Amino acid sequence: MLLEPVLSRFSLTLLSIFALSLAACDRSAPDAAQESGASPAAIGEFDRMMAGELMPAVNVTDLDGRQLNLGALQGEPVLVNLWATWCAPCVKEMPLLDELAADYDGRMRVVTVSQDMGSEEKVAEFFARNDFAYLESWRDPDAELGFALGGVMLPTTVLYDASGREIWRVQGDLDWSGEEARAAIDAALGG
Repeated sequence: MLLEPVLSRFSLTLLSIFALSLAACDRSAPDAAQESGASPAAIGEFDRMMAGELMPAVNVTDLDGRQLNLGALQGEPVLVNLWATWCAPCVKEMPLLDELAADYDGRMRVVTVSQDMGSEEKVAEFFARNDFAYLESWRDPDAELGFALGGVMLPTTVLYDASGREIWRVQGDLDWSGEEARAAIDAALGG
């Protein structure tokens, strides 16, 4: 059947991206980065190489079954964070992202999207344990958003302007309560 090779290639691609994300998740910063004008920013640094790209029109689902099309989020800036419960740097960032969402409420929306595959129970338990005030439990178990963003590592956070265009992204964890992060967001939001 012609469908079997296509499904096998898709499964292999999905498995490869999952493996790369898992391998990159807990990796520390390299001792010395190689210089290259075309290379992306280092882990935990702001990368503007994709600036101007439209937010992918990917549907995500929350724990109550509601769907959200990310491409339709326009009118205010959106910070999209891809994370997973098994990713230690991701878990470390979540409370910081909740605080960030509180501090920028009304000026920027923070959307965290779990890349956990399979059952939603782990995500539900994580949210119940942490009782976030501003974060919603969006899920993308098929990693469509990660594919649309170019096969990113976890965590990855992308800031989009009010028209849905990428401003910058950060691959790896970042102290979202720190001066560097707040200055980058304030500069992008115009003050």
